[in-house]
Amino acid sequence: MPSEEYSLPAQTRIGHVHLKVSNLEKSLDFYNGLLGFEIMARYGDQAAFISAGGYHHHIGLNTWYSKGFPPASQQGVGLFHTAILYPTRKDLAAIYHRLINAQYPLSGASDHGVSEALYLNDPDNNGVELYWDRPIEFWPKTEDGSLEMYTKALNLSGLLNELK
Repeated sequence: MPSEEYSLPAQTRIGHVHLKVSNLEKSLDFYNGLLGFEIMARYGDQAAFISAGGYHHHIGLNTWYSKGFPPASQQGVGLFHTAILYPTRKDLAAIYHRLINAQYPLSGASDHGVSEALYLNDPDNNGVELYWDRPIEFWPKTEDGSLEMYTKALNLSGLLNELK
């Protein structure tokens, strides 16, 4: 390990995640058909690259090492979830409404103080978090001024009120 201290530049972002999937069509039904990502490139039944807003890709999906294999185990090492950041609370409400209409099950829904999140699993049991960040000036702080994050139940009916 290097001994000198280093911090990433503040503008650093995670550009994309690449997931091993067992069935590309089922994954595209979820990410493209349900969540609304655009297909940017496709390589037969082996891989697809999808995005929001025309970016080259936010998510890569491939079957190169995983075609036909069982879903990811909840126990063990691996990806906990991929987090998809929505620009506004209303956008999060819209995808929640879409999930309700599709009768797609949630695995959780939380208010973290700094954000509100919906949790679900894709067809390969990979965790997916759909969330929006509250504006920084509304992030909760402790008495000493440090950031206070928590996990409380998300008011789902209040979230849907954003659509009225």
